[in-house]
Amino acid sequence: MASWYWTGLASSCLLLAGCSAHAGLASYGVVPDFTLTDQTGAPFVSATALRGQVWVADFIFTNCPGPCPRMSSQMHQVQSAGLDGVKLVSFTVDPARDTPEVLAAYASHFQAQLGVWSFLTGPQDTLQHLSRDAFMLGNVDASLEHSTRFVLVDRASRIRGFYLTSEEDAIPRLISDAKRLLRERS
Repeated sequence: MASWYWTGLASSCLLLAGCSAHAGLASYGVVPDFTLTDQTGAPFVSATALRGQVWVADFIFTNCPGPCPRMSSQMHQVQSAGLDGVKLVSFTVDPARDTPEVLAAYASHFQAQLGVWSFLTGPQDTLQHLSRDAFMLGNVDASLEHSTRFVLVDRASRIRGFYLTSEEDAIPRLISDAKRLLRERS
């Protein structure tokens, strides 16, 4: 065979190897820009607060008798993992009760660092759209049933991983994958 064939084949293999190394995590869709209210009562505009950031999202409510306290403890573990540049965002599924003041008390209980971990509330239809359509985690409705998954989002607002918080290795995998995304260029 001609040497140009082998040179081309070798170049193609190297190019594909580079792409697959960059694409070590799948992409599941893009989170649209949104505006909600954070635990301080200030507007939280994702286009300015999260653009260019790696971030982790979950859906909780503050008077949850079930998995939410465990999930928030796990989110605190992520906050404490030394992931400089990773933001954490907890969305309420109970906007009628989870006012900014209630979210602030909850954030304080879990030692959330202001500017790193935001707790968000807002219109039910916005939260519903984000949970169901953007994050693919189900409905935000009066049932207060919600997913117990964490979602990892990259600098381009692409969803790059889902982590079922009841799985023993979920948080170590999430931290490892977040570190990988921090090393990615885009």
